[in-house]
Amino acid sequence: MYALAEADLRLNAQPVDYALIAVYFTFVLGIGALARRKIASSMDFFLSGRSMPAWVTGLAFISANLAAVEILGMTADGAQYGLPSVHYYWIGAIPAMVFLGLVMMPFYYGSKVRSVPEFLLRRFGRFAHLVNSASFALAQVLIAGVNLYALSTVVNLMLGWPTWLSILAAGVIVLVYTLLGGLSAAIYNEVMQFFVILALLLPLTFVGLHRVGGWNGLVGRIEHDNANSALQLHSWPGTNLTGIGSSTLSVLGIVLGLGFVLSFGYWTTNFTEVQRALSAKSMSAARRTPLIGAYPKTLLILLIMIPGMVAAVLSPQLAALKAANAADPSVQSLGGVSFNNSIELLMRDLLPNGMLGIAIAGLLAAFMAGMAANVSSFNTVVTYDIWQTYVKKGRPDAYYLRAGRVLTVVGCVVAIGTAFIAGNFGNIMDYLQTLFGFFNAPLFATFLLGMFWKRMTPAAGGVGLIAGTTAAVTIDLLNRTGVLHLSGQGASFLGAIAAFTADILLSVAVSLVTKPKSDAELVGLVWSLTPRESRVHETTGEDAGWYRRPGVLAVGVLALATALNIAFW
Repeated sequence: MYALAEADLRLNAQPVDYALIAVYFTFVLGIGALARRKIASSMDFFLSGRSMPAWVTGLAFISANLAAVEILGMTADGAQYGLPSVHYYWIGAIPAMVFLGLVMMPFYYGSKVRSVPEFLLRRFGRFAHLVNSASFALAQVLIAGVNLYALSTVVNLMLGWPTWLSILAAGVIVLVYTLLGGLSAAIYNEVMQFFVILALLLPLTFVGLHRVGGWNGLVGRIEHDNANSALQLHSWPGTNLTGIGSSTLSVLGIVLGLGFVLSFGYWTTNFTEVQRALSAKSMSAARRTPLIGAYPKTLLILLIMIPGMVAAVLSPQLAALKAANAADPSVQSLGGVSFNNSIELLMRDLLPNGMLGIAIAGLLAAFMAGMAANVSSFNTVVTYDIWQTYVKKGRPDAYYLRAGRVLTVVGCVVAIGTAFIAGNFGNIMDYLQTLFGFFNAPLFATFLLGMFWKRMTPAAGGVGLIAGTTAAVTIDLLNRTGVLHLSGQGASFLGAIAAFTADILLSVAVSLVTKPKSDAELVGLVWSLTPRESRVHETTGEDAGWYRRPGVLAVGVLALATALNIAFW
């Protein structure tokens, strides 16, 4: 774990900054208290009573993702790798978000499931359901730990508290408002946090570019300081990002590993994101949720990656680390500084007091949104898919509401423990991509095959998930023990491909020797057996208007992402 309390990393926060942060926390806790008044059932607590409009769920959908992955991780990637970082958005997010809105949400929302694992229960039965419920719960507390660790670094930098105390304090803050208002509190806070996060990113981007002489000045500095500047100033082939020397194989790794397996696995089957869409008030609003979120998602990478690139040329500590890392990829920190410190160093060096307070609130907002999203999805899955299904069946709804609150506390406590694991990674994006390969890649393979191949059996659903996770873990272990030699995030991309392939092959093999469900049991769960009319949404009232059509929104955001890909080729 790298040291954050060194004097040269301390943010010089003044009373005006603390006052602005206090105002922010007053709003956060106030929203939690107001949301508590509307909770009368477990459905209200876990899915906001399915009453949210599309614009709210769309912004919450993106804000829940604007956590440690985006702020620390992507800024760190911008500093370390440069322009290839855009692939996490334009290749690794937008196509999958469009697929979720157009193809997956009609099945999720139309079947009235309360979680992604519950969809697996109906499609495959208990074996696959239990495997996925347990793995999802584990993944959420691990990822919540990443957000909590990142949040603690901000507290540590402001106050100089020990990391353990910072983690504990940050965890308690998120626990309070999530416990008070459930998913509604999380969603409304996420909408507010989206704009607070913009108040962090916009000044950093424009002040940073001004300091280095604009975009051309930044390019010139990178060319002067780095022998491999061409790799950092062109998004393709991205060999510095993947750690794969061959340009062709690097492109395949990005397109297949990141753009297909990891991306579709995360965005289409990750209940943390899908939960926001399930809280929408109609089928149309649910389908539009990821499509609305895709528009700001497409542009946000520029506000996150560019500050990282600026930090790497303005900060002598990061410049020294980058040179050492280029010579030896195993060097992830130097003199107490890692790439994860990029945004904090930039805040320290560029922002005056007052603006610094707003920026700190933006960081806190990002990490709290991410952790709250992880905890709210954790308590939903554990309550509905494990506790109600396998442990305590048939209890009154009030019992499950109480259970959900208790599990919220449990999730936060476990996340506090897993936060210390995240501290061992110099670039937390490496850690997160590894986790996505373990859990999301095999799940996507199971969903894809099960949704479009009615012959896939219940036994194959569970076996495939286990085989896929085992394959990804094996690749990770081989790379850590030196059998494979992949730097950057190439090991996670390869692990994701291995997980997807192993899941598909084992699922097909097992399906051919085991008994499938009947066609009648699969109506609404398999594409070919689901009547088209059941997947069509209303186009009247609040859902009327050509600009609300999912197809129109999808074409627009794909065109935007394509244009940006060409511009930054």
